[in-house]
Amino acid sequence: MSDNFFDLTGKVALVTGANTGIGQGIAVALAKAGADIILTARRDPSETRQLVEAEGVKAHVVMADLSSIEPCDRIVSETINAFGRLDILVNNAGIIRRNDALDFTEDDWDAVMDTNLKILFFLCQSAGRYMAANGGGSIINIASMLTFQGGIRVASYTASKSGVGGLTKLLANEWAPKNINVNAIAPGYIATNNTAALQADKDRNRQILERIPAGRWGEPGDIGGAAVFLASDAAKYVQGHVLAVDGGWLAR
Repeated sequence: MSDNFFDLTGKVALVTGANTGIGQGIAVALAKAGADIILTARRDPSETRQLVEAEGVKAHVVMADLSSIEPCDRIVSETINAFGRLDILVNNAGIIRRNDALDFTEDDWDAVMDTNLKILFFLCQSAGRYMAANGGGSIINIASMLTFQGGIRVASYTASKSGVGGLTKLLANEWAPKNINVNAIAPGYIATNNTAALQADKDRNRQILERIPAGRWGEPGDIGGAAVFLASDAAKYVQGHVLAVDGGWLAR
């Protein structure tokens, strides 16, 4: 083991939803710490791959549509075939649908719950089976502020992210004895393509910044730093925790 608790050299990390935004930030941060990276996305994450490889590590792309559980075993299998091991899984892929609760449709409920919770569980299961048989590993699920809060007009997203928090604790309870660390990160307001409209809305942007003690939007790299910690030996005794990386949003 390296004297640097945060050194991930020789590790292999699988990051879903790695095309842009938070997924890209996490992939690059793990690469900076020395991990080789498997990038999973529906669209070719060529930019992320270039950024990862610029850190002097290897990158491999596994194209997959995580709207069903079909790719889960294949993603893990291709990871092992490509790099010979899997040490870190980051479940970042997710979607959101917006509507008033009185008008929310079954299709919008099912689509979000399937991607954000069902597929997340079965990818954890696929990776967990490998990790349990091969000395352990780290699983990091991406939760949300809505793991703690209710939100409005995002019924299935709130339900799914609340589920991510609970599922993270359950898997930690079951898998800690197998040397598998399972934790989650709950990002606050992060400056990505998905939040561009909020940033462009002067009134809403002002309201958001007024509540954040840090006084700024987060950057994808802020989430990446937390992921490096949870994936590293520095977090060996951290289990079942949902780490809010929010600039103090929840503390206000």
